[in-house]
Amino acid sequence: MKAPEAIPTDLELEILKVIWKRGQATVREVFGDLLQQRKIAYTTVLTMMGVLERKGHVTKEPGERAYVYSPTKPQNQVVENMVEEFVKRVFNGSAKPLLVHLMEDRNIRPEELDEIERMLQARKMR
Repeated sequence: MKAPEAIPTDLELEILKVIWKRGQATVREVFGDLLQQRKIAYTTVLTMMGVLERKGHVTKEPGERAYVYSPTKPQNQVVENMVEEFVKRVFNGSAKPLLVHLMEDRNIRPEELDEIERMLQARKMR
């Protein structure tokens, strides 16, 4: 049986978001983008990108001046895996309690409810 894929940590996910947005990126590019959002050390970004490579979330290829990192999976696939893992751990694999919780405990705008209703109707039609 294949080992479950490691879910990215918060910082790893931040870095992946930068790479997904850019399509590919060097450590310096990721560092520059993250630095606009918060204080972070270049060496931290370098280390974490190495961790992401070892975990199989990114690959690196030599560029003109630095390695260029690319994601191994699209963002939606990683998010789907993260949500599935969360539902398994927190709600014993059932999405219903999560959906009930979100409907009861969040301030959802009427237009969002309308969109969700349309999505549910479309899902029922399949």
